[in-house]
Amino acid sequence: MSGDKRMRKPAATKPARNGNTRGKKATAKPTEPAMDVAVGRRIRDLRRVRQFSLETVAARTELSIGFLSQIERGLSSPSLRVLATLADVLGVGIAALFGASPSADGASDQVVTRGLQRPELKLWRTGVSKQLLSPASADNKLNLFLVHLEPGGSTGDELYTHDGEEAGLVLEGEMMLTVDSETWSLKTGDSFRFASRRPHRFSNPAQDAKAVVLWVNCVTGT
Repeated sequence: MSGDKRMRKPAATKPARNGNTRGKKATAKPTEPAMDVAVGRRIRDLRRVRQFSLETVAARTELSIGFLSQIERGLSSPSLRVLATLADVLGVGIAALFGASPSADGASDQVVTRGLQRPELKLWRTGVSKQLLSPASADNKLNLFLVHLEPGGSTGDELYTHDGEEAGLVLEGEMMLTVDSETWSLKTGDSFRFASRRPHRFSNPAQDAKAVVLWVNCVTGT
């Protein structure tokens, strides 16, 4: 009898459900190309609100019309330097690129941003991501960010400038900060401040550890 006994297939098991997810809404993060599309649309909307043509923006940023068109259509992933230059020409802080399409007056009375609802701008090609900690509005003058630098991540080789002032505190890892012609190595606990009109760039020199920086940007122009 034992020779005729057939082996039973084990019953299919369902994946265990996490009890902590009950009642919580899953928020899927956008994929990298989808994020490029979203950023491009916000740039386009800001340009149209200000009634700027692509030719006008190209002339003021010294970027080609074709490149600007690719950014607006989500076909190109711009660097932080390019985004800062575009935000400057459009008369907004870079935080305006995080939120929804701006209204004509950019008004917002939001006071609090919850930890699970932070807008994120992920520059995946350069290894830099910025989480907006302060409530988003197109006309904000003061913005607080949590900047993550992947190993080897940077703003690019070129120095760049934009309106305002900035300051920050390194929370984790190491960051190389260049302002004008001087470069500093900043480690956990080190802080900085400089006028954003001074040419600058920053990077994470480590190849096996990320850097996290609490960063403040203040727009001083109109």
